[in-house]
Amino acid sequence: MLFNKTLDNLKNRLKQLPGVGEKTAQRYALFLLSQNKEHSLGLADTIREAVENHSFCDICNILSDTNPCPICNDPRRDNSLLCVVENTYDVFLIENTAEFNGYYFVLGHLLSPMEGIGTNEIHLPELLVKVAKAEVTEVILALNPSAEGETTIELIASEIAALNKQVTRLSTGLPFGGNIEYSNPLTLSNALKRRYSV
Repeated sequence: MLFNKTLDNLKNRLKQLPGVGEKTAQRYALFLLSQNKEHSLGLADTIREAVENHSFCDICNILSDTNPCPICNDPRRDNSLLCVVENTYDVFLIENTAEFNGYYFVLGHLLSPMEGIGTNEIHLPELLVKVAKAEVTEVILALNPSAEGETTIELIASEIAALNKQVTRLSTGLPFGGNIEYSNPLTLSNALKRRYSV
C-alpha cells in the first residue's frame, strides 16, 4: 500500500488544516516527502519554533509572541472601544482596514452547544470583567453572521446590556452565513463605519 502508517499519519495531520480535504492532504504529504529533506525539515523546525514562541495574550487572547500583545501594549489606542472577534486572524483583517483604533477581545470560538462550546469556552466571564471597566463605552461585535455567530451576538449583547454599555455590530456587506475572512478590506471597512446598535 502506497500510504504506509507514517505517511497516513502525516496526511491525517494535514487534513486538520482549514480547507484541506483528503486529496489535498495526500498531495501535500507526498510533496513534503519528495522535497529535499533539508527543505521539509526546515519547514517542520519553523512550525515548531512558531508554536513554541506564541501564546495567548493574558489581556485579550490574541495569539502573540509577546505577553501582553503589541496591541494591548499600545497606549495610543482608544480604550473606550472594544472589538470582540472570534479569532486572531479576524484581528489582522480588521487592522488591515485602518478603520479601528480601539482594543480587541478574542473569543476563540463561537457558541455551539452541539460541539460542547459554551460560555466558558468563549471566555465570556473574562469579557464581562473587561467590559465592566469604566473606560469602555462601546463594544463592537465583529462576529461572522452565521447561526453560531448570531447566537453568540445575542448572548453577549444581553449580558453587556446589564452593564449599561453601548453594543454595536458590523453592518452592510456581510451576508448571513458569510465569513469575515472572505470579506475584502473595503467591505469590512464599510461594515465597521456603518455599525449599528444591537
